[in-house]
Amino acid sequence: MALRGKTKFLLSVFTAIMVWAYLNYPVPPFSFELTEWRRTGRFFSHGDFKIFYQDVNGTGRPQDVLLCVHGFPTASYDFAKVWEGLNGRFGRVIASDMLGLGFSDKPYGHNYTVSEQASITEKLLKKLEVEEVHILSHDLGDTVAQELLRRFLYRQKSSSKGARYLKIKSLCLMNGGVFPETNFPRISQRIMLNPWLAPLTRLSNYYIFKNGFGKVFGPNTQPAAMDFVDFWVLLRWNDGYLVMPGLLQYIAERHENRDVWVGALQKSTVPVHMIYGPADPVNPPVFADRYRELLPKATITVLDKHIGHYPHWEDPMAVLMAYFGFLEKVSPLTQPQATGET
Repeated sequence: MALRGKTKFLLSVFTAIMVWAYLNYPVPPFSFELTEWRRTGRFFSHGDFKIFYQDVNGTGRPQDVLLCVHGFPTASYDFAKVWEGLNGRFGRVIASDMLGLGFSDKPYGHNYTVSEQASITEKLLKKLEVEEVHILSHDLGDTVAQELLRRFLYRQKSSSKGARYLKIKSLCLMNGGVFPETNFPRISQRIMLNPWLAPLTRLSNYYIFKNGFGKVFGPNTQPAAMDFVDFWVLLRWNDGYLVMPGLLQYIAERHENRDVWVGALQKSTVPVHMIYGPADPVNPPVFADRYRELLPKATITVLDKHIGHYPHWEDPMAVLMAYFGFLEKVSPLTQPQATGET
């Protein structure tokens, strides 16, 4: 009996050591591209927290400023594949990592809300002295953009004449859960939303992440091996995997604020467009039908049937073409010259 008890004790110690080693296994190094992304970025303060952002002068018209808003569970680096193209169209391109994601701080136990993420975005734009923007958003970023649009419409209606507030010139969404009824969270997200099961996410590793994350991409447009590593590194940075359950409360917020946020799109006074990858298990094709039904005045580009949840990563050229086509209709680079008799 004594030998058996000693064996169990040693087995417990061994298991504890293996779990500790598993949880503390060093994060892989950044790729050159991700290293450069971080090196060229900056930080600003939001209370006690640091928020990472990119602010680049492009070669387009100076008055055309673009705000890129990323999704969950990734970061502003999502826009890396379309970054150069966007900089060729706009005079300035801005993107930040949301609190809890990417290179921004990731406070554990924080009450993460869509409203705060929107306020952080407004605070950044105010710091950068930006008053008018076009918005290109994705996934959770779509929800943040809906809240920004709601605020814009409210201020547009209620602000006194001459009052200064952030003005939105156009809004382009990508594969986001703008309609909760057509959005289907992945099983890993449902686990994290369960308070009893959420602690299991601490046992996640790169291979579990890659298997689950890869399923939201199209079958023929999977990220390269190094890209998967970069996505994993961004998630693990500053122990980010520990705050995933808290961040996911935005799913409940979508249901609670559905009428307000969908209403903002329906009442929008600015052009709204959707670039949609239909091979998306999170927002399957029924989403496009719902979009056309509820937003008849808005427009939509449906990409190739093999493009999934991350269109700007899977087919950046098609996204740029669709986006620039939308912009040309609502904010053309060249204005038609007036003709008159001589």
